[in-house]
Amino acid sequence: MKKLINDVSNVLTESLDGFVAAHGDIITLGAEHKFVQRRVLKPGKVALLSGGGSGHEPLHAGFVGHGMLDAACPGQVFTSPTPDQMIAAAEAVDTGAGVLFIVKNYEGDVMNFDMAREMAGRDIETVITDDDVAVENSLYTTGRRGVAGTLVVEKVVGAAAEQGADLRALKQLGDRVNRATRSMGVALTSCTVPAAGKPTFDMGPTEMEMGVGIHGEPGRRRVALRSADEIAEEMVAAIAGDLKAKGNALFFVNGFGGTPAMELYLMYNAAAAQLAKHGITPVRSLVGSYVTSLDMAGCSITVTMLDDEITKGWDAPVHTPALRWGL
Repeated sequence: MKKLINDVSNVLTESLDGFVAAHGDIITLGAEHKFVQRRVLKPGKVALLSGGGSGHEPLHAGFVGHGMLDAACPGQVFTSPTPDQMIAAAEAVDTGAGVLFIVKNYEGDVMNFDMAREMAGRDIETVITDDDVAVENSLYTTGRRGVAGTLVVEKVVGAAAEQGADLRALKQLGDRVNRATRSMGVALTSCTVPAAGKPTFDMGPTEMEMGVGIHGEPGRRRVALRSADEIAEEMVAAIAGDLKAKGNALFFVNGFGGTPAMELYLMYNAAAAQLAKHGITPVRSLVGSYVTSLDMAGCSITVTMLDDEITKGWDAPVHTPALRWGL
């Protein structure tokens, strides 16, 4: 294992220290490294709070700021944050209008956020993201996994919160954006968790994992390496077949951490051609490594069907460490 680290046990805290130092104009760090929060809170606004295991950066802490999250709780690598982190974060960012939890559908995340909601003693609603069409169940979930579509939910709901929408309206919007969103991923290599010191799974030089999860969970099947066009065809067919919709869409090609931008744009080109065959037209786009899996090579594609409200939320100004436009 070759990684830019000092002590494996300090990877997260040292990374968070550097992250907050680099973006101190936008975010601050909570006590004991329990959470990252927006530096300037907006009184009377519903607070948006998310979190999950580290290793997926910039998700979630990279999306704390104007127009997205008010706080994010980082767990250890691929490990859920604990309820006390979420409670501390909620106390820090709730300005009186309540808190919305945005939670990826993994058993540890859902359980711990539920415990925090019950123990926090404040007005909290929860949106569960489950956009992955690859498998119905995995090693980590009951039901579909929450993956890159989580970013879309955080962005659209964050915009509505910034405009003053109340807690119940934000919960309904988040659920609706999640229902309009589907994702699927493919891995060309495994990732290496620092504490393990070796790849999470073995993959031959001519193999790929179709439908992989963001923790390296098995996908639909292990297959021989294919061309980008063939990969895109299968992924888009799975997404479009599940959405059962035509029209304008947000199209998001997400890198897993070890894939160059050149390849991500190539995949965008290949998948966009496939979307056209299914009557889906990308009118908004995002390409880059935003919901990663440490150093895994591969990508996911996400499609969100758009209406006026979702489009307005996506286009709204945002200023976070990892996502910025309109300000």
